[in-house]
Amino acid sequence: MAAQATFRSIKSVIPLFDRVLVQRFKPDTKTASGILLPSSVTNNPLPEATVIAVGPGAPDKNGKVVPTSVQSGDRVLLPGWGGNPIKVGEEEYFLFKDSEILAKIKE
Repeated sequence: MAAQATFRSIKSVIPLFDRVLVQRFKPDTKTASGILLPSSVTNNPLPEATVIAVGPGAPDKNGKVVPTSVQSGDRVLLPGWGGNPIKVGEEEYFLFKDSEILAKIKE
């Protein structure tokens, strides 16, 4: 596993270029009826996340900046791999390239 960066405040992390800062949804530790789920089930990260911050975009081959396809507050579908982990206190966030995000989830 890659080294994990640790910060005091998530506001100190400003994504560059086409990077997107997300926080994955946490799996439920209990069923609706109150049964506790084993850690082998709850340790797998869910593929859904909330976008926390986005970079301004990356330049294309002509030098024109192409903005990211998601915005802060969007719900997104992530691949099962990748992303750079960032730790803020007990919370874990990830930086992904905009092109690695699979889909935007509409409510």
